[in-house]
Parts: sequence; structure tokens; C-alpha cells
Amino acid sequence: MSTHTVITTYLRGQIQPGVDAIGGFFRTCVLTGKALFRRPFQWRETIEQGWFITSVSLLPTLAVAIPLTVLIIFTLNILLAEFGAADISGAGAALGAVTQLGPLTTVLVIAGAGSTAICADLGARTIREEIDAMEVLGIDPIHRLVVPRVVAATIVATLLNGAVITIGLVGGFVFGVFIQHISAGAYVGTLTLITGLPEVIISVVKSATFGTIAGLVGCYRGLTTKGGPKGVGTAVNETLVLCVIALFAVNVVLTTIGVRFGTGR
Repeated sequence: MSTHTVITTYLRGQIQPGVDAIGGFFRTCVLTGKALFRRPFQWRETIEQGWFITSVSLLPTLAVAIPLTVLIIFTLNILLAEFGAADISGAGAALGAVTQLGPLTTVLVIAGAGSTAICADLGARTIREEIDAMEVLGIDPIHRLVVPRVVAATIVATLLNGAVITIGLVGGFVFGVFIQHISAGAYVGTLTLITGLPEVIISVVKSATFGTIAGLVGCYRGLTTKGGPKGVGTAVNETLVLCVIALFAVNVVLTTIGVRFGTGR
């Protein structure tokens, strides 16, 4: 066997799994998009999954959002006070909470709790051959299982984003007014100084996109789980890594769009 053949075989073996995974993921995305408009829509499953994702994501959201948002806004107020601009702290708090803190906290929670929970659920069903049994019975797993989970993840991510923004603004107000002695009227009055409807829209789009991608990644890895119980653990770990990488990349793109059409106005 020639050296060229050995190198080609080695490279194919290294690259092919990644290419297959990307192709399989996009195939799942297309099938999910088609199944989304198929009737009947699985409302009950969607509601149950929404509650399930909320139950595993709400506490981590609070645990991350409260110290993160308050600490950053508290530090920002210190910086503004050094320049004699403490009265516009509300503007900085609103811009940071709406455009970055809310969506980024949603990324961490949805990737670390929601998507991995979806992957573990579907992965367990896959190794128990429940998915194969559904296909034998003529039930489409994409329509029956994937679509409700993706829709639920999208809705929950949007709601979590709103919760984080609210926590950030309220926490910034409490710390700024009662600890750093910033004027309450000035804080509230400057909230909309540089944060308006475009920023809010971009924030909602970010969180909804993050939820959709996290749901799709979790469902794809869950349905392609192999290797028994150990394979489920591996799939969950891969889901977390893939979600964080994908969601932060998407955040860069959407933030650029937001700066162009929102804060850059």
C-alpha cells in the first residue's frame, strides 16, 4: 500500500465522521422544519416538554443570573462613578442586560441543562429501541418527539431570557440605589437612553434561536446514540460541547447584526 493511499485513508477516517455528523444534523433540521407544519400538532407533548425543560433550567438560571448580572452591573456602576457619570448607570444596565447578559445566560443554561436533558431522554429511548418500535408502527419520531421538544426549548429559552433581563435590571436597581447611592429616578429614567425596541427584538431573536439550536442538537444526538448506557453519557457530553460552541458562534453573528441595526443607530 502506497504512502499516498495510507495518508488518504487516514484523513478520510478522521474527517468522515465529522462530515457525517454535520450532514445528519442538517438533515434533522430539514425534517423538523417539514414536520413542524404537519397536522396534528403534538400540543400535549409540547406542554409536557416545556414544563420538563423549565423544571431543569429554572433553578440554574436563577443561580447563574443573580450573581452574574448583579456583579457586572455593580462593577459598571463603580466605573461610571469614577467618571462622574453614575446618573446614567441605568442606560448601561439596560444595554448589558438586554443585549448580552440575558441571551448569554440563556446559552449557558439551555446548553448545560435543557439540551442535555433532552439528549438523555431521547438517548435512553434509542438504546431501548423505542424509536425503532415507533418507526415500525408507522409513527414518525421527528413529528412525535423532536418537534415538540424543539418548540418547547424555543419558548422556554425566550421566557428565561426575559427572566434574566428582569433580574438584572431589578438587581442593578437595588445595588445601585441602596448600596452605591445612585439616584433612583436617574437609574429608571436612563433605562431607555440607548436601549430601545431594536435591542429588545434582537435579544428575543437571540434567545429563540439559542433555544431552537439547543433543542435540535439535543434531539439529534439523542436519536443517534449508540453503545448502550455508556453511549448515552458520551452523547450528553458531546451535546453540551456542541451547544456551547454553536450558540456562542451564533451569538457573535446576531450581536453583529444587533450593533448594525440596533445600538449602532
